[in-house]
Amino acid sequence: MKRIVWKQLGDIRNKKILDFGSGIGVTANYLAEHNDVTAIEPDEDSIKIRWADHQYTQIVGSTEELREFDDETFDMIICHNVLEYAEDREDIVKEFARILKPNGKISIVKHNRAGRVMQMVVLLNDFEHAHSLLDGNDGMASKYGAIRYYEDADIEKWCPELAITKTLGMRTFLDMQQNQEIHKDVDWQDKMVEIEMRVSDMDGYKDIAFFHHLIIEKR
Repeated sequence: MKRIVWKQLGDIRNKKILDFGSGIGVTANYLAEHNDVTAIEPDEDSIKIRWADHQYTQIVGSTEELREFDDETFDMIICHNVLEYAEDREDIVKEFARILKPNGKISIVKHNRAGRVMQMVVLLNDFEHAHSLLDGNDGMASKYGAIRYYEDADIEKWCPELAITKTLGMRTFLDMQQNQEIHKDVDWQDKMVEIEMRVSDMDGYKDIAFFHHLIIEKR
């Protein structure tokens, strides 16, 4: 999935970037090759095994660390698969708007409820969970706990200063292939990335993608 999101982000150079909820630092490390990157992650165990081929600043913490930055500090903010697990996500989004430079961009990757329902029915045969999701209930992740789903448009409701300028689908087909051996094949991976990129901005396909990638700017 990282290859897909990186392609969707495009070639980014000479920018001051914040990766909030950086995990083991895969994306922070990738972007740090050509950018000034600061990463924030609350889980110290993840930080111990973080990727660090390229130099970037790693901070242990969460929302409180955002408040330490001056207004309009960053050209880009990365927040991938984080807000579903944060109880103070509205505050986080408002802080993003405050510390984002004019003409800056925010990249948010989030679960897509319709895609999750597809996963429950097609891959896991978990019809009970699928019905629960359709009823508007939260999900559950084994590592991170409750998945508090939110709609794409909620970002703009939480912070009217922000506008979603593009919504892209991710992992529309990838997880449907249950042969784990073929996932290791480099040629197959290349073809999968190609087809995922082709449909990522096509209505219908992105509606059922497992994840949505939101590109956001200040109004």
